[in-house]
Amino acid sequence: MTTSSTSSPVSVASSTSAGAAGGSVINVSSLVSQLVTATQAPQQNLINNQTQAVTTQISALGTLKSALATFQSSLSTLDTPSAFNTETATTASTAFTATVKSGAPVGTYNVAVSQLASAQQLLSGPFTGSTVGTGTLQVSLGGTNFNVTIGSGQDTLNGIAAAINSASGNPGVTATVLQGTDGAHLLLTSSQTGAANTIGVSETDSGTGLSALTYNIANADSNGNTTNYTQQAAAQDAKYSISGVAGTSSSNTVTTALTNVTLNLVAKTTSGTPATLTVASDSSTIQSNISAFVTAYNTLVGTFSSLGSYDPTTQTAGPMLGNALLSSTKSQIQNAIYSIVNTGSSTYNSLASVGITTNKDGTLSLNSTTLGNALSTNFGAVSALFSSPGGVATNLNTQLTTDLGSSGAIASKATSLTAQETALTNQTTQLNAQMTALSASLTQQYSALNNLLSALQTTSSYLTQAFASLPQVQGTSNA
Repeated sequence: MTTSSTSSPVSVASSTSAGAAGGSVINVSSLVSQLVTATQAPQQNLINNQTQAVTTQISALGTLKSALATFQSSLSTLDTPSAFNTETATTASTAFTATVKSGAPVGTYNVAVSQLASAQQLLSGPFTGSTVGTGTLQVSLGGTNFNVTIGSGQDTLNGIAAAINSASGNPGVTATVLQGTDGAHLLLTSSQTGAANTIGVSETDSGTGLSALTYNIANADSNGNTTNYTQQAAAQDAKYSISGVAGTSSSNTVTTALTNVTLNLVAKTTSGTPATLTVASDSSTIQSNISAFVTAYNTLVGTFSSLGSYDPTTQTAGPMLGNALLSSTKSQIQNAIYSIVNTGSSTYNSLASVGITTNKDGTLSLNSTTLGNALSTNFGAVSALFSSPGGVATNLNTQLTTDLGSSGAIASKATSLTAQETALTNQTTQLNAQMTALSASLTQQYSALNNLLSALQTTSSYLTQAFASLPQVQGTSNA
């Protein structure tokens, strides 16, 4: 007997109910995403790696620039001869104090103070009545005058004092009312010392209502007293002498007698016994400045080492290992540090000769005793070692100014790295644009394919159902 069987054709579509209904066959979005990612990833990784390398270089260059600028700042107290013109002034006298500026003449001076500068003070006679009078007063101090008009509401001594104190143009005359057993007194005090700064009071209204308050020093006795006023303190200049040279000053602050030296007079010296003033080079400040320079250089060496290092244990390299700019900058600075300078002295002509020596790791050490001896023995040579036209600090400052300038090596390298960073950013932008276009193209292609497969799936489903509905043909067996 022959047996016949019917089987469904193999479907290229999904066997799910969704597929049978003609749904999507391919997940186009997922497939396109995977294909685009596979295409983009290696290229983007390369760009990312290059960008990271450039970013690291930019950061390292910034670190180098900052370290060089910080080191350069330490040179400002050493790179000019005036930086070494630091002096101190000392005296054991209580008659005066002294301060000095850079460039004060070094030496020992005998100072005598015979008179201090003072401001004039006048005390009027007593007033017992409730009022004084009205009119106009012209008050003067030195060469400056101002007017005070006294009306009927101000004609008391207190009112007159208040009018003087509040008058426009008052250069420094203070009026005070003092109450005594004999009556009220007007006290006039100048704020300005010096013989030229005398007080004057005159009545300018052609009357005599305020005549009891007038004062003219030309009419005073030898003590400055007149009928109306008793002089409590005279307007006088300070009198002094420096190493036998006499001088006067309208104030007790003397700034012109000795170049860049200020004397503050506070008392008279003992007659015939002048006080000693010593102006000397301030070696301690210079030593401190040089010590700061050594510290700053060692910090810079540490930065050089960090940027150009290599650790064989971890196989980790510094960001500027083998970098030509780092090597060149380091070499130039070391050349200046180790240079021999024409200081006029064959003894003190290098950093080593004044106590600054090099350690095995490239840092410097300072022997304060050796430096102190050099400063006390030949201060000028130490100054020239750092600040002369060929001095260590001068050469370093010149080199660093060039390197850190807008057209220097640092700026040039920064411009190059920035251009590389920009180019890599542009590559990323271009790659993203290409991947967007690729995604659109693949989406179109696979969507068309998906539509075709969907149609085939629908046809397959139809044929399967059609064949299933056909009548079964029964076979007859032969005996």
